[in-house]
Amino acid sequence: MTLGEFKGNSNLKRLNEIIRVLTKYEFGYIIEKIKLKDKIPFKHHSYEYESIEELDATLPLRLRHVLQELGTTYIKLGQTLSTRPDLVGDDIADEFSKLQDDNPPVDYEIMQSIVEEELGSSIDELFSSFEKEPLGSASIGQVHKAVLKTGEEVAVKIQKPGVKDLIKNDINIMRFLAARINDYIFPSRNYNLPGIVNEFERSILKEVDYGQEAMNIKRFDYNFKDDETVYVPKVYREYSTSKVITMELIGGKKVSDVINSDEGFDKELIAKRGVESYFKQVLIHGFFHADPHPANIYVLENNIICFLDYGMMGILDQEFRENLAELIIYFVEDSVKGMINQLIYMGIISENIDIKSFKYELTDLMYKYYGIGLNEMHGGMDDLISLMRKYHIQLPSEFVLLARGIGMLEDVGEKLDPNFNPVDAFKPMARTVIRKKVSPLKVVDFVKDNLFEVEHLMKTLPRNLSRTLYKIEEGKITLEVEHKDMERISNKISASLILAALLVGSSLIMQTDKGILILGFPFLGIIGFIVSMVLGLALVLSILKYREL
Repeated sequence: MTLGEFKGNSNLKRLNEIIRVLTKYEFGYIIEKIKLKDKIPFKHHSYEYESIEELDATLPLRLRHVLQELGTTYIKLGQTLSTRPDLVGDDIADEFSKLQDDNPPVDYEIMQSIVEEELGSSIDELFSSFEKEPLGSASIGQVHKAVLKTGEEVAVKIQKPGVKDLIKNDINIMRFLAARINDYIFPSRNYNLPGIVNEFERSILKEVDYGQEAMNIKRFDYNFKDDETVYVPKVYREYSTSKVITMELIGGKKVSDVINSDEGFDKELIAKRGVESYFKQVLIHGFFHADPHPANIYVLENNIICFLDYGMMGILDQEFRENLAELIIYFVEDSVKGMINQLIYMGIISENIDIKSFKYELTDLMYKYYGIGLNEMHGGMDDLISLMRKYHIQLPSEFVLLARGIGMLEDVGEKLDPNFNPVDAFKPMARTVIRKKVSPLKVVDFVKDNLFEVEHLMKTLPRNLSRTLYKIEEGKITLEVEHKDMERISNKISASLILAALLVGSSLIMQTDKGILILGFPFLGIIGFIVSMVLGLALVLSILKYREL
């Protein structure tokens, strides 16, 4: 989007509002640097801070205030970046984690009209009762308690009006500003702001699609269908759309309340089940809850775990899970060399970094945390991410989501059972993944997964082979050779041919008894072998010199 596209539409007003808020919190110098001061009118302001590189102590706080004041989309952006300390640094990530998503509720009459429009009937026809006061209200939606005609108590989450359009407009402006900052403020290129906006767009558009959340719950429920330690709320699809989702009302207690309670719960068992269920999601299912903070985890009777809010989920393919399992095995076996080799194999780090120094610092970190309880392990994931940032290692988004989830569970687990060691939970799961990878049945799975490709190959192979042979017979095969050191290569070929000719000729001469003889052998044959030996030795040395042997 160019600046001209903002004229004559509501985006221009929103852009002016963003500039006003940035100026209010002393970020006006950014507006000047990206060449917007003279093109968009805003009140003149003298800036206390004059450089984007000026990392004063108030920077994280001022950034948080900017996002909080700009509302829904920017709050969500900050919450997303709070999970990326590898991009924004620990201080900013910690500050962004304080962003509050609580919003005043929308009038009941407005939300009622949305429900009735989406579900195609009146509230009275759909529900036996529907409470006007919401159970909670966030920036995207709010939740009301209701009772179905069949008697089930449900929670109805309703998307607030205009949210999706607001988010799309804000993202367009974000993309515009990110591109200009990337063009005009050189240090910002290290953060790849356009890439961050694109990743955020994919994430938040999934979150505002309640139909996607319903599908996530269905898949999560299928994954845990045989696990009695995890409960998944039921979704009533006939009462759900992209803007309304109706699910079973969950009782029990939030895990944060269980931490402060001494009655009726086995905290050690809850910690164990929580961590085990999470690593089962990651290593076995490849589909995991990406936002397992205490408000999203409930504990039901018999210490059963129940996750809520399935809008943000992480997905890992089989290859990534297998590589991650191998990395975990190296970790539990305290093999720093194996971990580094695995990270290189996974493409997370390159051999261009100072491997020796990185290995030394990773060893120190391993010795600091290995084999200790959660009460002494707090901050371990933050330390690991800080080490990655120090060596400019860009972590994949999957790794960051995992780190965030592990960090949250680390905090909850420490409060539930300080002596619980998560290694005991994920080590057997990692070994299960490895055993499956090296199993002979893996070949069967590979053939099954690639059955159609194999079938297509078998069909086309005879025809393609026949065409190739025909072209060879007709002399129609064309080879394209890149011209690189061609003269050196041709010289070696010429020398090889001369060497071969000398050897053959000398061998034939040695079979005769004509001419001058030395020790019974023809003089010319001996000379030919000597010249061949010198030429062959020179050719071998040349090949070794250019590492082409």
